[in-house]
Amino acid sequence: MSEIRTILKPAFINFELTSQDKEAAIRELANTFVTEGVVKNESVYLKAVMQREAESTTGIGFGVAIPHGKSLAVTKPSLAFGRSLPGISYDSMDGKPVHLIFLIAVPKASNDEHLRILSKLSRKLMHEDIRQKLLTATDAEEIYQIFE
Repeated sequence: MSEIRTILKPAFINFELTSQDKEAAIRELANTFVTEGVVKNESVYLKAVMQREAESTTGIGFGVAIPHGKSLAVTKPSLAFGRSLPGISYDSMDGKPVHLIFLIAVPKASNDEHLRILSKLSRKLMHEDIRQKLLTATDAEEIYQIFE
């Protein structure tokens, strides 16, 4: 998963999310996409992400959530990572708080890019040791190494 370096810029990594609920956490991560110019219109992108959440939660359990949105507001496929040690109220499948969030942004025109990213993340995040490493990682390079 070496492509992680190309879609997860250090600017998209937040080791100390301050948000306490799902929507605020997604907004907090999406804001980095706007700052870096990957998302041209935050509200359009957030609407796509929240519509997807309304279909079914992306809180997959084990303290992990992988919200995603496909939108005209997105200029190139990107991934943001956020961590909250206290946990975020997320409406997860297992009913537990989320500590690790991966927010995916892909352009509307991309075929199934987000599904490919989602699939790779999900396969890695099923492993307890990977989740534990993410809970203690301190910089972008550590994150990249976890996914290589």
